[in-house]
Amino acid sequence: MFAKSTYQKRRSQLMKSMGSGVLLFLGNDEQGMNYADNTYAFRQDSSFLYFFGSDYAGLAAIIDVDENREIIFGDELTIDDIVWTGPQPTIHEKSQLVGIEETLPMKELKAYLDKASAKGQQIHFLPPYRAAHQIWLQDLLGIRPAEQAAKASLPFCKAIINQRNHKSAEEIEQIEWSVDLSVEMHKTAMRTVRPGIMESVVAAAIEEVAYRECCSVSFPTIATINGQTLHNHIHDGILQDGRMFLLDAGAENRMHYAGDLTSTMPVGDDFTPRQKDIYNINVAMFRAATDAIRPGITYLDVHKKSALAMVNGMKELGLMKGDAQAAVEEGAHALFFVHGLGHMMGLDVHDMENLGEINVGYLDGEKKDPRFGYKSLRLARPLEPGFCFTVEPGIYFIPQLIDMWRAEGRFKDFINYDLVESYKDFGGIRNEMDWLVTENGARRLGNKIKPLTIEEVLEVKNSNK
Repeated sequence: MFAKSTYQKRRSQLMKSMGSGVLLFLGNDEQGMNYADNTYAFRQDSSFLYFFGSDYAGLAAIIDVDENREIIFGDELTIDDIVWTGPQPTIHEKSQLVGIEETLPMKELKAYLDKASAKGQQIHFLPPYRAAHQIWLQDLLGIRPAEQAAKASLPFCKAIINQRNHKSAEEIEQIEWSVDLSVEMHKTAMRTVRPGIMESVVAAAIEEVAYRECCSVSFPTIATINGQTLHNHIHDGILQDGRMFLLDAGAENRMHYAGDLTSTMPVGDDFTPRQKDIYNINVAMFRAATDAIRPGITYLDVHKKSALAMVNGMKELGLMKGDAQAAVEEGAHALFFVHGLGHMMGLDVHDMENLGEINVGYLDGEKKDPRFGYKSLRLARPLEPGFCFTVEPGIYFIPQLIDMWRAEGRFKDFINYDLVESYKDFGGIRNEMDWLVTENGARRLGNKIKPLTIEEVLEVKNSNK
């Protein structure tokens, strides 16, 4: 938990941004896996954490801007609870740590909201992402679940986004701690990967690194020899010499700030010549992106610079042809680079996307480009100092996509389909690191450096031999 003054300043800034109304925050509760008492690991709502800091289940809060009141609602533990959880501070004691003196039992929340509504106050709530919150909102405000997303407060969402998008020095310190631990996870994978083991062995080894530090993973680990599948969480494949292994994984620290890195490495002692060619193009994509990052440039333009580096490299191999800039503008690159270059990160690994991906990653009034590849850009807006985000270019050979585009005759002036056919068994490559925009440019987050180049990856991979 940060100092009391941090949370007080955050709430004060939010009140000024909103100007009036009642701001409703629903904390998360325990969630049963297969029965009520066998729960998933508890994770507090990130906006609740940001403004109220209390990492406990069973809480809600309001900021009444008109009355200048801040209240946390919740019920104290009974002896029946304490025998399972052990003693804990009271809700009032927890609330005082973040500068809130007023606490009320949870049953008082609906009465407070009813009274505020009767006085004509606007009640602002955030889009619910859990079914339990949908039911709770229906009980509190009488809004059916099907109507809640549309009736959620857009000004409230944008006010929070405008605050949380700009990371403070103390937040950056937390993110960098998580990034450094994430680097250790990836180095562990490089030393663990070898022919004959299951993907799950690598996943277990890297997650142990996080759990040893009383941390967790910031999202379900992607650990696979099938890198052409963007999100592969099964981990039941057998590692084979001649294949590549893709790891997309990060640590979430005890303050719940995230790291998010991706590495691609050979299963055996070295990449094949063909793998080296594509891997080096991916490194060129990464460097084209990071060299361009600065305040004011749109992340859409950074994405295009990365895509252009890929097209130029693919042309040298004969996989693409024609005018490289035109290929990017028309979207031909998306046969291989199918997703966006990156996303905001912080308290959430995809920061605040529960408040609306387009609200976080685009300016007001902007719409996503609906074309394949471009429509997957989570971040396209101009970059500002304090933004923390990922840079994760990828190159994938997806057989079903290749077959579909070829059958439809797409981009024949830019893609050499005959040669692409011979790469259908290649898989995929992705490299990812986390970046911060500064006043004058940008820098990589973290004090430890994740291996990027072929030489760096092989040095770590073969260090235990």
